[in-house]
Amino acid sequence: MKTPGFRGKVAAITGAGSGIGRALAEALSRQGCALALSDVDEAGLAATAASVSRDVEVTTRRVDVSNAQQVVQWADEVVRGHGRVNVVINNAGISYGATVRGGDDDDFRRVMDVDFWGVVNGTRAFLPHLERSGDGHVVNVSSVFGLIAFPGQSAYNAAKFAVRGFTEALRMELELTRSCVSATCVHPGGVKTNIAKATRVHSSLADLGVDTSRANETFERNFRTTAEQAAALMLRAVERNRRRVLVGADAQGLDLLQRLLPGAYQSVVVALGKRGASHA
Repeated sequence: MKTPGFRGKVAAITGAGSGIGRALAEALSRQGCALALSDVDEAGLAATAASVSRDVEVTTRRVDVSNAQQVVQWADEVVRGHGRVNVVINNAGISYGATVRGGDDDDFRRVMDVDFWGVVNGTRAFLPHLERSGDGHVVNVSSVFGLIAFPGQSAYNAAKFAVRGFTEALRMELELTRSCVSATCVHPGGVKTNIAKATRVHSSLADLGVDTSRANETFERNFRTTAEQAAALMLRAVERNRRRVLVGADAQGLDLLQRLLPGAYQSVVVALGKRGASHA
C-alpha cells in the first residue's frame, strides 16, 4: 500500500471464521480498519465478528471461495456496503493427506478448488475495486509447502506451489503496469490453527509408514507459531510492501534447505521419513 497503516481502510478476509483469518480480523480492527469477513463456517464467522473491536464497521457473509460467482457478488457487496476496499486477504484453505496413487479424485479437486482457485477468484474479483481505491494490496496465503514438497501432501503442495507462482506473476504485472495495487505471498510454517484437526487423512498414507489414526495429532505437534504471531508478521509485511513473508522459524529453515539443496532436499526428506517409519 502507498499509505502505511490500516486505520480508516477496508480489508476483506476469506477464511475468517478461525485461525489466522480470525487473528487478522482482530489485529486489523485494533488498528482501526473496517472489515468484510467471509467463510463457509457461519458459526465461526459470527464468533470472529463478535471478537473484533466495536470501534470499526464489520460485515460478514457466507462465501465458498471455490465459487467464482459467489466471490464476485461478495466483492461487489463489500464495496456497496463499505464504500471501497483497500486490502483483500485470500486466506481460506483446506488440506488433504493422501498419496498420489491412493488419493480420491474428488478430494484432490476440492483442495485445488479452494486453495488455488479460491485465491484466483478472490484476486480477480477484488482487483478492480482495489485499483479504484487508489491504494490497494492483495495478500495471498500459500504455505511452506509452496516452497518445499512433502510426501503425502501432493494435492496441498500442488495448490500452494500454484498460489506462489500466481502471486509472483501478479506482483510483477502490477509493477509493470504501474498499478496502485501491490501483492504479497505468505508462506506460513506450522501455525496453531484448526487446519491439522480438520485435515482429511486417506488410508493410503499408511503406505508411507504413517499411522493414519494419529496423523493429525502428530502433524499438529510440530506447530509452534500462534495465529496471532502469524497475523502480526503478515500485516507488517503488507505495510513494508514485501514480496513474500516466511511465517515461523520452521518456514525459514525449510526455505533455507530448499535454497541450499534445491534437488537434494528430497533425499533428506525421504531419509527422515524412513527413519520415522522405522521408529513407529
